[in-house]
Amino acid sequence: RSAIVLVPEIALTPQTVGWFRSRFGEVAVLHSRMTDAQRLDAWLSVSTGEVKVVVGARSALFAPVVDLGVIVVDEEHEPSFKQGSVPRYHARDVAVERARLEGAVCILGSATPSLESRARAASGEFERIELPKRVGDMPMPAVEIVDMRAEPRSKADPGIFSARLRLLLGSCVERGEQAILFLNRRGFAPVLYCSSCRDVVSCEQCDVSLTWHRKIDRAVCHSCCEERKRPASCPSCTSPALQYLGSGSERVEEALRDLMPSARVARMDSDTMHRREDYEETLDAFGRGELDVLVGTQMIAKGLDFPRVTLVGIVSADTALHLPDFRAAERTFQLLAQVAGRAGRSELGGRIVVQTEAPSHPA
Repeated sequence: RSAIVLVPEIALTPQTVGWFRSRFGEVAVLHSRMTDAQRLDAWLSVSTGEVKVVVGARSALFAPVVDLGVIVVDEEHEPSFKQGSVPRYHARDVAVERARLEGAVCILGSATPSLESRARAASGEFERIELPKRVGDMPMPAVEIVDMRAEPRSKADPGIFSARLRLLLGSCVERGEQAILFLNRRGFAPVLYCSSCRDVVSCEQCDVSLTWHRKIDRAVCHSCCEERKRPASCPSCTSPALQYLGSGSERVEEALRDLMPSARVARMDSDTMHRREDYEETLDAFGRGELDVLVGTQMIAKGLDFPRVTLVGIVSADTALHLPDFRAAERTFQLLAQVAGRAGRSELGGRIVVQTEAPSHPA
C-alpha cells in the first residue's frame, strides 16, 4: 500500500527524502517551493501508482495516492501544520480523518505532543505508543540555564552571548565539533527606538514595529511586508537618536563573526534561504563538516540529524514566551525541547545552553 509522510518544515525535506530514498527507492516530494513542472511530475507519478511514498509539507496530505495504507505526521505539534489562508485546515486533523475514510493508519509523532493529542491519547481515542529511549540508547544532553539579568552589558557589548556560551563555543570549535545557535527572530534588530521621544518606528498600515534588516538596508514590517529605507532621524521628533533594540538572527551572525573570526559560520532563515537548493547546499555543507556554527530560526530547530553537533545555544528563550497567545508557554517549551534534541546525537555527547531573562518560568 502507499504512504504519505508529512514534515513541518521544507528545510527538513531534503534530509528526510534522502533517508526514504535510501530505503524505498523512488519517493515523490511535494511542497510549496517546487515549480509547477516539478509538482506536475510528482502528482502524475503518484496518481498512476508508480510511486508509493510521498514526502512533503502539509499540502502533500492531498496527494492522489493509490491505496493509501499509512499517514505519518512527524512533529504533529508544529503550528506550521495549520494553514492560515483559504482553504483553512489543520493537516493533523485532516490526516486523522483521511486515514479514517480510506481505512489507513495515522501515526502522529512528537517528542513534545500538543495538548489536544495528549488529551485524546489519555481518553483512549488515540493509542499511545512510547519510545522512552533515544536511538542507540544515547543519554540526553546536559541543559544549563543562564540568567541573562546577571550578565554585564555595555555599549560595546550588547550582551548577545553570555560568558558561559562564549566559553563553550570556543572550546567546541577548537575540538573540531559543531554548534547550533538558535534565535526565533529574523532580521538585525526587531525595534528601532528613539532615545529622545521614546517612540518606536512603526508600520503605517499595521502599527507593528519595523524590523531593521542590515544586509538589505531596509526596515521591514513582518506582518504586511512593507519596506522602507532606515530613517536617518526619528519620524516623530526628528531627533537623530535612533537605536537598535533587541537582536535577530542577522545580528547574532554578525556578533558571532566578530567573536570568532576564524569560525566558519552560516545562517539559515527565510532571508537567506530563497530556493530549495539553498537549504540543501547549507545543510550538506554542515553535514560534511565544512561549517562550524549554524545560526538560525525555527527552521533549524527540529528533525535535523548531525552527529558532530555537541553544543546548542538558545540565544534568547523569551522571544515567544511573552507573545499575546494562550499557547505561548506551551510553544516555547516545545521549541526548546526540539532544539535541545539537535545535540548529543552521537558518542561525543552534547550540551544545551538556554539564555533567558525569566529563568524561573515553568516552560
